[in-house]
Amino acid sequence: MLSYALTFAISCFALSLLLNLWRLASAPTSPDRILAVDTMVVNVIALVVLYSVLKGTELNFEAAMLFSMTGFVSTVAFCKYLLRRSIIE
Repeated sequence: MLSYALTFAISCFALSLLLNLWRLASAPTSPDRILAVDTMVVNVIALVVLYSVLKGTELNFEAAMLFSMTGFVSTVAFCKYLLRRSIIE
C-alpha cells in the first residue's frame, strides 16, 4: 500500500515539475520565472526524498539537502540581481 502511495506522489510531483517548466517558458516577467525555478527546486527535492523513501536508501537525503541549499542561494542571488543589478556590494 505504501509503494502505491509513493508512486502516486512521485507522479504528482513529476506532473507539477512539468507544469512549472511550462510556466518557466511562458512567464511574462523575470520574477515569475524566478518563482517558477524556485518551485521547480522544491519539486526536485520532493522527488528525491520520495524516491529515497521508496527505495529505502538514506544517501539521497544528502542530495536533497544540497539541492535545497543551492536552490535557496540561487533564488536569493537572482532576486538581489533584479533589485540592485549587482550581486556583490
